[in-house]
Amino acid sequence: MSLILALDQGTSSSRALLLDGSARVLAVHSEPFDCDYPQPGWVEVDAELLWRTQLQSIHGVLAQAEVRVGDIDAIGITNQRETVIAWDRLVGTPLGPAIIWQCRRTQSMCTELRDRGLDESIRIRTGLVVDPYFSASKMRWMLDHWPHARALAARGRLCLGTVDAWLTWRLSGGAAFITDASNAARTMLYALDAGDWDPWLLDLFGIPRACLPRVVDSAGRLAMTAEGVFGARVPIGGLIGDQQAALFGQACFAPGMAKNTYGTGCFLLLNTGHERVHSRHGLLSTVAWQLDGTRSYALEGAVFVAGALLQWLRDGLGLIGHAAESESLARSVADSGGVHVVPAFAGLGAPYWDAQARGLICGLTRGSTRAHIVRAALEAVAMQNVDLLDAMRMDFAGELAELRIDGGMSVNDFLCQLQADLLGLAVCRAQQTESTALGAGLLAGLGVGLWRSLDDLATRWVCERRFEAGLDPFERGRRMQDWRRAVARARSG
Repeated sequence: MSLILALDQGTSSSRALLLDGSARVLAVHSEPFDCDYPQPGWVEVDAELLWRTQLQSIHGVLAQAEVRVGDIDAIGITNQRETVIAWDRLVGTPLGPAIIWQCRRTQSMCTELRDRGLDESIRIRTGLVVDPYFSASKMRWMLDHWPHARALAARGRLCLGTVDAWLTWRLSGGAAFITDASNAARTMLYALDAGDWDPWLLDLFGIPRACLPRVVDSAGRLAMTAEGVFGARVPIGGLIGDQQAALFGQACFAPGMAKNTYGTGCFLLLNTGHERVHSRHGLLSTVAWQLDGTRSYALEGAVFVAGALLQWLRDGLGLIGHAAESESLARSVADSGGVHVVPAFAGLGAPYWDAQARGLICGLTRGSTRAHIVRAALEAVAMQNVDLLDAMRMDFAGELAELRIDGGMSVNDFLCQLQADLLGLAVCRAQQTESTALGAGLLAGLGVGLWRSLDDLATRWVCERRFEAGLDPFERGRRMQDWRRAVARARSG
């Protein structure tokens, strides 16, 4: 029996899934960890902790399935994107913590770039907006603030990489320093059209090219694990950023197919085919994946706060005891009673890109209850995604037939139906909600020849439940108009 090990290194846990040759999940093991917040707006984590928890998840899933390391045919890796690690190439020691994608410590650097009028030139090259979210400013910060970083760079010993590069380097025993095109495209150092590191951007941010990994396909025999590290020599057959992995795992292989992952945040991606689309509505253009040297592109919009909003209602306000309670509370009232929640805890992402916006709860009356606030929070998640999809519809000429969804919050039937109603579009929940790890596993199998084509993989996707839109268009428009008034208040301070 063919076996694929899929690794999913996320912001709050390291997971491992074991798939068989029919892409069925045989076992899952997860190792949670906590990030550190040393200053307001700073988010980081011990880079060694990422490696240790990922290794523990590997051992856990193999033990659960009673499988030996040598039985694995291929490994696929997907990862939190934009997070950066710096390490010494010679000894493998990290120079400091991994700086997480959520970290805002480089806000002033990004503001300076915008003030210099460079944002448009950067967007044309990279498809990205100038924001601390992306990796380039984090890498520059490391070079400027960590002792020995520049000295190591001058001696050819410094590695600056995203999490996929770090895990591959460790699994290969230091033999492979690579990243795939989907991860490279999130650094703000990669030229989307040329398909490689951009010399002008490297010079702008002061990043030596020798410190960066080699850019490779998302599938293929990309590297081999070291027997002394992994226990056997196994091909690493897939590398891909987590949101692109979910797009692949949802079998969104054709232009016009879209997926949304409801996790800590929401990430909505639309496949635009082999031609990149230049967004005029605040979305990102990015690489979806690269196969046999050919890139597929996507439009992407990010909602920074989704599942994290329910965590805040639970841990910060004590309004719910657990996330699942949100559905029954939301159903207990006919509507939100005019209450709106705008979860701009760290600013607003696409299509607004307003780092100064701050969260608010508005429309409260003496009759407002915790049920109204909880319902308004779920509505906020859905309405933020409507903003994203509306922007995508304006940028992309094709018609969307449906939205495929996955992630932890997708188990909430109330949210799924609300999303379909507000979008005016069918929402299909995948039978396999572990789409991120599944996508990495499918790419690994494709890379080593276990599957022959995307058409073969497309037949394996199954819709568990389809939610049809049922809201009157006039009512849908009224609700979105009220939502955008609340967003305007959050942006005005």
